[in-house]
Amino acid sequence: MAAVSAPAAAGGRHAFVYATLRAVPRVDRGEFVNVGLILYCQALEFLQASVVVDPVRLRAIAPDVDIDAVRTSADAVVLACRNPVGLARENEGQAVRFGMLTAPRSTVVQPSPVHAGMTAHPGRTLAQLLERLVAPPA
Repeated sequence: MAAVSAPAAAGGRHAFVYATLRAVPRVDRGEFVNVGLILYCQALEFLQASVVVDPVRLRAIAPDVDIDAVRTSADAVVLACRNPVGLARENEGQAVRFGMLTAPRSTVVQPSPVHAGMTAHPGRTLAQLLERLVAPPA
C-alpha cells in the first residue's frame, strides 16, 4: 500500500512546532540563556535541532557554569532528533521523540513551551528561528 502524504496548506506551507532549548545553570534562580532550538514538521517528516552555546552570555548569569556540561546536554538533543535513544518503544516516530524532547525537566538544558507556525522549508525556518531567538546579538 502506498503512503499517503499529508495535504499541504495554502501555498505549499505546512504546520510545524518548535521549542527553544534553554541553559539553566542554576535551576533555583530560574535564569536562562537560549542555546538551541528543536523544530518538528510532521507533514515533511522533519525533526531537527540546532545549538549555539555562547559561553560569554552563560557566564553573565552564572560565572561558574560548566560550559562543557551545557554543550554535552544540548548536543544530546541534536543527536536524539536524528536517532532514537535506546530501545524503548517510546522512541518510535518523530512525533513521540519531539514530545519526549520537549517534556518539562529540571536539568541544565530545558525546553521552552512549544510554539507553532507554518513553513514551506523547515530547515530554513529552523535557521531563521535560531538566528532570531538563540544567536547572540551582533
